This record gives sequence, structure tokens and C-alpha cells, in this order.
Amino acid sequence: MAGKLYLCATPIGNLGDMTPRVVETLNMVDVIAAEDTRNSIKLLNHFDIHTPMTSYHEYNKVEKAYQLIGQMQNGQNIALITDAGTPAISDPGEVLVKMCHEQGITVTSLPGPAACITALTLSGLSTRRFCFEGFLPAEKKEKAAVLKELQNESRTMILYEAPHHLVRTLEELYEALGERKITLCRELTKKFETIFPTTLAQALEYYKTEEPRGEYVLVLEGKSLEEKRQEEISSWENMSIEEHMAYYENQGMDEKSAMKQVAKDRGVGKREIYQYLHVD
Repeated sequence: MAGKLYLCATPIGNLGDMTPRVVETLNMVDVIAAEDTRNSIKLLNHFDIHTPMTSYHEYNKVEKAYQLIGQMQNGQNIALITDAGTPAISDPGEVLVKMCHEQGITVTSLPGPAACITALTLSGLSTRRFCFEGFLPAEKKEKAAVLKELQNESRTMILYEAPHHLVRTLEELYEALGERKITLCRELTKKFETIFPTTLAQALEYYKTEEPRGEYVLVLEGKSLEEKRQEEISSWENMSIEEHMAYYENQGMDEKSAMKQVAKDRGVGKREIYQYLHVD
């Protein structure tokens, strides 16, 4: 009978956030796959856990996944932990989870700390709709493409950043998105936890004199629906009615539906659009 993969969330700073269920599971499984065994041994020693560990990280995530799957197919239960937080979020664990599903191996998750959700709830920004971007790509073209995509994002955005890249990332966000509300969260759950609600411009001004320290979670306001609407109105104003109609018809709308949408966009009656298009 095949074993299971247990995704075990570990503290992001405060060891008091380790759940009893995770401690019990880490003691029960046959092997713990850890992102950095040198880091994780401190956690295991603190909770008197003596289960054997093996490394599973970005540089061996595919090759090692096959090995771990083989062990589970032979009946072993394996727990996956990351350096901090929930495995598979901005983490090579997503590869192992995907491969487990492909091989019919049961995966279960033990809920616990996640820096992105912790920061979101502390941000004071909208939590109804949000998206998680993790770290922006290092490659320039890929980063530019992501920033362009975020320009029209109306959901609250969550990003991670290291202290030595923080100012550059704030500059790039400001250049791409313009002025937005942002909450910078650092040292979450730790003694010097800091929650800094501000704006992109004010944050850049602040860090002219203050050196960034600690790992950051950036929670950024999305574009307001009103702002998006005003931009759409502006774009329609620069189109002829024929071009506006063609825009929707090229998306597969029939003439009647396109006229209705064009009228709605322009704030006029459908009859007015019809008369314009069918004038002799």
C-alpha cells in the first residue's frame, strides 16, 4: 500500500506557531524532506523530533522527486517542510505535489503559517480579492512582462522581496504602476515585526535614509475599478463607432450584442448606435 505526502507548514518566525498536528506528523512519518536540512535540524531539535531527514530543494527538485515518489510507492510516508511557512508556495514543493498527483499518490496539507496570508491580513488593504506574485523575476524582459501585466490588476497584490533588492523593486513598481497604497511587512511574527502602511512614493522617500532590514512582504493596492473604467472610456473616445463595433465583433459578438456593448461603453442608448450605423 502506497504511502502519503504530508505538506507540513512550519513557523515563519515564532516557534509558538508550530501546530501540535505538525509535530505529531513529523514524528510519525518515515522521512522528512527539507529545503535546508541545516536549518530544519534546529526546528526538529527544538521539538525533540528525531525522524531522518533528506534534502529537497530548488536544485534537485525533479531528480529527488522521483526518488521520494519511489519511496512512497513502496509504502513510506514522507513529510515535506520548507525553511519557513507552507510548502509549495513560491517553493519547489509544487513540483513534488504535481508529480505525486500524476502517480496517484495521496497528498494532504497540514495548515499553518504562510507569510503571504499573514501580511495580507495585516495590510489594511482589500482582502476580498488578491493575487500572489512571490518574487519578481530576475531576468529583465520577464520582469518587464510581469510588471506590464500588473498595471491593470485590480486585485490586491502580494510580493516577496529581499532587503538588498527592496528599493529597486519599489522604484520599478512605482514606474510601472504609478502611485499606489502599499503596506510593507517585515520580520513577521518575530520580536521586531513591523507593519508599514504607506504609498509607493512615500516608501521610496523613507528608504532614502533608512536601510532595509529583514525579509519583506509587500502588499500592494490594485487598480481601482473606477480608474479602469475611466481608462476604458478614454480609449473608446479615441475610437470611431465603427472601430468600437469591430473591436467586439472580432471577439465573436454578433452585431446586436456588439451594438449593445458599444452603447453601454459610451453611455448612450442602443438606438443611437443603430441609427448612426444604418444612416442612409
